[in-house]
Amino acid sequence: MSLYDALTISASGLAVQRTRLDVASENIANVNSTRTPEGGPYRHKSVMVSSAPMAFDLSLQKFLRPAEVTGAQVMGVAKDNTPPKTIYNPNHPDANEQGIVELPNVNVTQEMVDIMTASRNYEANITVMNAAKSMALRTIEGSS
Repeated sequence: MSLYDALTISASGLAVQRTRLDVASENIANVNSTRTPEGGPYRHKSVMVSSAPMAFDLSLQKFLRPAEVTGAQVMGVAKDNTPPKTIYNPNHPDANEQGIVELPNVNVTQEMVDIMTASRNYEANITVMNAAKSMALRTIEGSS
């Protein structure tokens, strides 16, 4: 694996983690949104990530013919279709005729865990990039 490959893989990881952080933040920001332009309460969103083959593979055949390095990529952001939470509050402006209000299906605790995980993964990708940069600098210094 080349230095460029390591940087490409880490850069794709950084982009994925940034998207995960953005979506989790949006979910938390809308935890009380009972009305959306589409109608109904806000729906929890999650990031769909696809991993692609890396340049290193342990099987002998693929080791002799390395796969293309592409890293990870965001395939899309999906809305969760689980039923919304409901509460009885006849005074709420979005209550139906029975006084039931539909609330977003967002779990703040899970969103915080997702933010912490994405943040740690982001830091790990930065560490890999710094290590690759350090190795490249040592190589340049050693050859001069």
